[in-house]
Amino acid sequence: MAFEGLAQRLQGTLQKITGKGKISEADVKEMMREVRFALIEADVNLKVVKEFVKTVSERSVGQDVMKSLTPGQQVVKIVKDELTHLMGGEQNPIQFARKAPTVIMMVGLQGAGKTTTTGKLATVLRKRHNKNPLLVAADVYRPAAIQQLETLGKQLTMPVFELGTEVSPVEIVRQALEKAEADHNDVVIIDTAGRLHVDEQLMQELKDIRELANPDEVFLVVDAMTGQDAVNVAKNFNETVGVTGVVLTKLDGDTRGGAALSIRSVTGKPIKFVGMGEKMDALEPFHPERMASRILGMGDVMTLIEKAQANVDEEKAKELEQKFRTQTFTLDDFLDQLQQVKKMGPLDEILKMMPGMNKIKGLENAKVDESQMGRVEAVIQSMTTAERTTPEMINASRRKRIAQGSGTSIQEVNRLLKQFDEMKKMIKQMTNMQQKGKKKMKMPGFDQFFK
Repeated sequence: MAFEGLAQRLQGTLQKITGKGKISEADVKEMMREVRFALIEADVNLKVVKEFVKTVSERSVGQDVMKSLTPGQQVVKIVKDELTHLMGGEQNPIQFARKAPTVIMMVGLQGAGKTTTTGKLATVLRKRHNKNPLLVAADVYRPAAIQQLETLGKQLTMPVFELGTEVSPVEIVRQALEKAEADHNDVVIIDTAGRLHVDEQLMQELKDIRELANPDEVFLVVDAMTGQDAVNVAKNFNETVGVTGVVLTKLDGDTRGGAALSIRSVTGKPIKFVGMGEKMDALEPFHPERMASRILGMGDVMTLIEKAQANVDEEKAKELEQKFRTQTFTLDDFLDQLQQVKKMGPLDEILKMMPGMNKIKGLENAKVDESQMGRVEAVIQSMTTAERTTPEMINASRRKRIAQGSGTSIQEVNRLLKQFDEMKKMIKQMTNMQQKGKKKMKMPGFDQFFK
């Protein structure tokens, strides 16, 4: 998962200093030594590491921190502030042209995920910005590149402009811009050719396309998992072609995070989007502050809310709230919630967005078993309508039938029923909280998803 190794190291280091009533320069020095090792291990650019450690150290030994009533918490805030600054400070939104169409040029090395990212970006622009994109197949060298983009276009029901492999990429782009204007496409996304390495021919072609198209954005697509190689590629492309922003693919699989933490400092160019999965909507705008919060285990409530708004049916949410209040929550409702949560993305990523989850014993380093969710769905779907509404009626023979029908064991059926019962009790507690005051509550229903 994204930043997993770095997050564990930094959270462990900062916990040591958070609980101290007073901290000394020696405490800060020891903490920063561990932070330095954590960043180097995460494959962060060495120059970036030195600058980060120097800045945090100087701020942490200032009088305001040393004389504070909560010096440890002040140091954590400084680390969060500097991590945010390192990754670009504020979110850098996409720049749309004042007069349509907005032209976006996708560049990068072969294998970085340029064509797939082109489809993902088009999905984001249509879904979140109500745009009508035209995808342009300007990669005439890679085998099946045009077919791949056409397949994505059909899947997304979006137009793709192509002239085959015999026409020059510059001419393809020229005609595509005319087509976009005639068909009233307000965004044109140009999928350019990549190479296995940076070469003069590739760069010259990109310069020619850029000169003709005069793009509003030039997005460099780089694979986050290549670490410092991604940073070097970004530096080369920016110096030669000029880019306006970076799209980091496969960030969900990058446990180190070196590229995300280095690219802005080395190139001066913002990370605009990050790929967080294989689905077409798994491209997220990059928010430095939110990412810093995730790395330090502080959660990411805003992204969680946005994901919920995008994926959870509002009417169903209102119905569910009413069922919570009247305590008529059924296994059908539980199944529906499970399916809606799955739409929001990998469960372990969702859990990390919840503040304080890293501090709950047993969940701080939990790995979510996604297949278990499928087994729970199968169990519920093997029940009759009456059984889902009134689980109390499920006796031994019914449990045996449900287990056989769902391809699971009787123990799994028993566990689900027990946890659903605990969840209903928790919901009852929640509805009574205002009258009885706040209570410490457990988290039943989650443990079956962890291994």
